[in-house]
Amino acid sequence: MSKPLAERLRPQTLNEYIGQQHLIGEGAVLRRMIDSGRISSFILWGPPGVGKTTLAQIIANKLETPFYTLSAVTSGVKDVREVIERAKNARFFSQASPILFIDEIHRFSKSQQDSLLGAVETGVVTLIGATTENPSFEVIRPLLSRCQVYVLKSLEKDDLLKLLANALDKDAMLRKKNVVVKETDAMLRYSGGDARKLLNILELVVEAEDVSGEIVITDEKVRQRLQQNPLAYDKDGELHYDIVSAFIKSIRGSDPDAALYWLARMVEGGEDPTFIARRLVISAAEDIGLANPNALLLANAAFDAVAKIGWPEGRIPLAEATVYLATSPKSNSAYMGIGSALREVQASGNLPVPLHLRNAPTKLMEQLGYASGYKYAHDYKDNFVKQQFLPESIDEKRFWIAQNNPSEQKIAERMKQLWGDDKL
Repeated sequence: MSKPLAERLRPQTLNEYIGQQHLIGEGAVLRRMIDSGRISSFILWGPPGVGKTTLAQIIANKLETPFYTLSAVTSGVKDVREVIERAKNARFFSQASPILFIDEIHRFSKSQQDSLLGAVETGVVTLIGATTENPSFEVIRPLLSRCQVYVLKSLEKDDLLKLLANALDKDAMLRKKNVVVKETDAMLRYSGGDARKLLNILELVVEAEDVSGEIVITDEKVRQRLQQNPLAYDKDGELHYDIVSAFIKSIRGSDPDAALYWLARMVEGGEDPTFIARRLVISAAEDIGLANPNALLLANAAFDAVAKIGWPEGRIPLAEATVYLATSPKSNSAYMGIGSALREVQASGNLPVPLHLRNAPTKLMEQLGYASGYKYAHDYKDNFVKQQFLPESIDEKRFWIAQNNPSEQKIAERMKQLWGDDKL
């Protein structure tokens, strides 16, 4: 039996790798690391089918170092320890630390992740983890502190078109069948930025054609074939990412009926309830925010309730939170504000903290002016006094901008009363 198309076309070098130029393009952080031959432990975080596993394998090939792979789905603590022992022995024959690649590292339990700490800390192995989940939630803090996190993005349209062209040009089996792609919109839409899904769709449509001559692929042909085999291109259970996207966008769009429908799809499909609850918490902070601060409290309460009462009753607090969030007024001012502040930090670097805002625990610091001139707000009327809190060079910058909803307009009015026009 031949390998799937996605496996046949798996890139072997960085030059063959498509996408993620912010990481592996000329001068990018991973490219520099690979070219230098010095790899530190890191975690690749991104959606399915964007090249996490492939990138790890390319790095191992490039460095010509021992490469061990574990799947968090099938491996236990014993497997981890066995690989670490093998890696220790391999170091006698290799100057660079062996690479341990762990796919779906978010599925490792705390004890499994703990078993990695010593080997990563001492350099017995260089860890490369891959995850579709936010490492901040799924990877223990001691391990996360020893790894840099790199974010991979869904492939852009140009990347997917290049991938299609490569498949038609380089794959012997497709060339033998004389495949012509006349239209690409349907394939691109169904693939959703996922390279593996795109190639699975192409292969599925081609294999369904029982013709001796030229195989012409059109949007209509793709739609017909995928309706007949709705899960054929979703062999790794990746459909839930599409559904949760529809779920969150329905909440953001204030449609409680659609939000409940997509919630039901996830419940019926056996989705992890904590996966759903976590996204409700994120949505409450990102999409409702200060327009209704109670949304975050309710979403957190739903998260706790699911953990306490389990399944299937947990669907009820999830539904309650879903309806509440969907029907709440919306604001992303906090989300936009932290984004704006982060861009400023990245642009201006480590600006000095104003002297009057610094602590002065020693006599020397006091003599140097630390804490000098600081005004304690509670000593003043209404517990407020004007003073400078931002670094001097960006004192005029504004990151949080109130949006047009009753809650934030009330906040904005209070800020105006305190600061006058300084905070508008």
